[in-house]
Amino acid sequence: MHVFSTLFAGLLFGTGLILSGMANPAKVQNFLDLFGTWDPSLAFVMGGAIMVTMPGFWLVQKRITPLFHDVFHLPTRTDFDARLVVGAATFGIGWGLGGFCPGPALTSLPLAASGTLFFVPAMLVGMVIAKYTAAPLPKSLAV
Repeated sequence: MHVFSTLFAGLLFGTGLILSGMANPAKVQNFLDLFGTWDPSLAFVMGGAIMVTMPGFWLVQKRITPLFHDVFHLPTRTDFDARLVVGAATFGIGWGLGGFCPGPALTSLPLAASGTLFFVPAMLVGMVIAKYTAAPLPKSLAV
């Protein structure tokens, strides 16, 4: 059941990305181009996603344990540090330049568009570099 629910959630998420236009890098870049060809439609997509997600989070928080695990794995850190700020800035710059973030990029991969075929390997290389160059957190701060 765990594998089926994971597959279903992934297919539902990917379908939503495609139907909403989030898998189209030009649409995302137009959303970010406030003084050019600005397209506000993705704001409605994000607003709709928040309206669907908020009740889900509320319902999950009412549970004592998750459906397919013994405990919830929630982040415990609430501070801002340089790694968080640099990581968020790098993600935002990459999203703005490439028009993709990881979910839509993987969703668009089967379309074999040249931009996707360059972006996904570059993203994976960046993830590997980040994994092996990031300083480990002290055990007291690790999540």
